Amino acid sequence: MKSLTSKTPTLHQLELLLALASSDGIAGAGARLGMTPSATSHALKALESTLGTSLIDRNATGVALTYAGEQILPHVRDVFAALQLVQTTAAASAGLKTGKLRLGSFGASSSLKLLPPLLESFRQRYPGIEVFVSEKPDSEVEQDLIERRIEIGVVTLPKPQFDTHLLAIDEMVVVLPENHELASASAVSLSQIAAHPLVLTHAGSQGLIARLFERSSLRPNVAHEMSQLLSILEFVARGNGISILASLALPAHYPGVIYRALSPRASRRVGLACLNEDRLSPAALALWSQAKKMGKQRTIDSV
Repeated sequence: MKSLTSKTPTLHQLELLLALASSDGIAGAGARLGMTPSATSHALKALESTLGTSLIDRNATGVALTYAGEQILPHVRDVFAALQLVQTTAAASAGLKTGKLRLGSFGASSSLKLLPPLLESFRQRYPGIEVFVSEKPDSEVEQDLIERRIEIGVVTLPKPQFDTHLLAIDEMVVVLPENHELASASAVSLSQIAAHPLVLTHAGSQGLIARLFERSSLRPNVAHEMSQLLSILEFVARGNGISILASLALPAHYPGVIYRALSPRASRRVGLACLNEDRLSPAALALWSQAKKMGKQRTIDSV
């Protein structure tokens, strides 16, 4: 049989194509893989030469795949999904004694409250499995799932394009300075919030908050926009505004602030997501099953 080695793309070249599909520039895609602009250009040209077709439309603004590139991309994703399955299945032959599992987490609600007990239980059962968690915005966790960079992500639901499992209902609460004029109320309405400076979060609940005001035909008085939870809490504590945050993201106590219910109540659903529950690697399936068991136990305990 004739060898195909000279005409076979390398994994590094194929990984570059994945990065290009979700980047704004060729150099930026290479930088994500630790490549210099020169090395990136060389690797792309080598891949196109190997495949015998152009993959990038160099006349487009930003990065745009050619028709051939778009057709090839799903198969490249399958290559990396298969490679991950090879590695994790091999590890499973030893009874899940070793291996690596990559997860995504959309922010503080999942990273602080939902993942720790799940991972603690998982480590007790499978101490040899190395779990790597990458925290990114919800949309980027979705993209990492699609690109097979992670097997499971903690995301806000619904996500109809994925198989999902509900972990928690995350109530939205109002965060006030402890001496604020609304502090004596048991619940705070959106109209009351709209009358005060708002410290708006850039994290996962930003879209939900915007929709709440839109449905009530109210315009929030946004004084500050921040992505870090501790920054928001400190700004509120120092009297720079009030905020609306997801309860699972919040510490039990923070000096200078108090939490009050939002009226009307609003919440978001948080859960696990994967591309296909039936095609998870053994390690990922073990974590998925562990989450389902813990959910059933919480239901039993609450009865």
